[in-house]
Amino acid sequence: MNPQELKSILSSGLLSFPVTDFNAQGDFHRAGYIKRLEWLAPYGASALFAAGGTGEFFSLAASEYSEIIKTAVDTCETSVPILAGVGGSTRQAIEYAQEAERLGAKGLLLLPHYLTEASQDGVAAHVEAVCKSVKIGVVVYNRNVCRLTAPLLERLAERCPNLIGYKDGLGDIELMVSIRRRLGDRFSYLGGLPTAEVYAAAYKALGVPVYSSAVFNFIPKTAMDFYKAVANDDLPTQHRLLKDFFMPYLEIRNRMPGYAVSIVKAGAKIVGHDAGPVRPPLTDLKASEIEALEKLIAKKRDLKQAAMQQLLTGKTRLPGFTGNWGTTTLAAIEPAGAARHLR
Repeated sequence: MNPQELKSILSSGLLSFPVTDFNAQGDFHRAGYIKRLEWLAPYGASALFAAGGTGEFFSLAASEYSEIIKTAVDTCETSVPILAGVGGSTRQAIEYAQEAERLGAKGLLLLPHYLTEASQDGVAAHVEAVCKSVKIGVVVYNRNVCRLTAPLLERLAERCPNLIGYKDGLGDIELMVSIRRRLGDRFSYLGGLPTAEVYAAAYKALGVPVYSSAVFNFIPKTAMDFYKAVANDDLPTQHRLLKDFFMPYLEIRNRMPGYAVSIVKAGAKIVGHDAGPVRPPLTDLKASEIEALEKLIAKKRDLKQAAMQQLLTGKTRLPGFTGNWGTTTLAAIEPAGAARHLR
């Protein structure tokens, strides 16, 4: 897959970042990871990012990284494109990038280098070096210490043909607008704030209709339903899901730094797809918080069942099915020939 083909794929649809499965001892659990990817792939995400931020890239050993990327690529070879997270120092990021390319990843998400403060010119040089080390497409992630401006991204776009995407994790609306207006269609643009559903409609209005969903890891159908509601400007569905699920979910997530990953693993366990614990420096949810999340997920299921019951009993009508119900026969609504054919 060449970079422009990847860019086209990333320009529409929902994206997600599978959590990485660990066993009780904290070691990579390959069999569990395969089952997770096989479960998630049919739900229709445009692409999956292996070993991204939600996949705890920052806590993986190099040897584990290779196994995780190879497992994801092999498992999803015929179902969904895999992009690999890469990061760390420039030389380390290049090693990860080249390894991911060798293993068959279709593209890369270049995560921030995390620790050392640096000028944005220095960050741009880091991005350029990683891009030029591979041929596959690269998406740069503006977050934390990586705050590339529109002029720097424009310069990088000129120097790096395989830099095809920009993911925003800053939430700086002025910066996002300036980048979108200056770069136009040169990039595919991805919303990447934690629990991106909360910001999805606003980012769509800015020209960023694509985002990555963390909750896709444990409620993939709801995640897809919300994405479709945003894509179709279905405000009632958006507001209902925000009120009933996402805002209470944020209340739990915001209790501790790092819970944006921990709560996703807790959700996966609750729905029967346990991915094991998070690794230090992250911490797992407390028992009371897991209980609160479990009740929230159960409430969402109950509300969905109630809505279906109202549809089945006629108490609620789908759009286009208003008015009084009537009784008729098949012969009365089918052409005569069609009615005879059905007998």
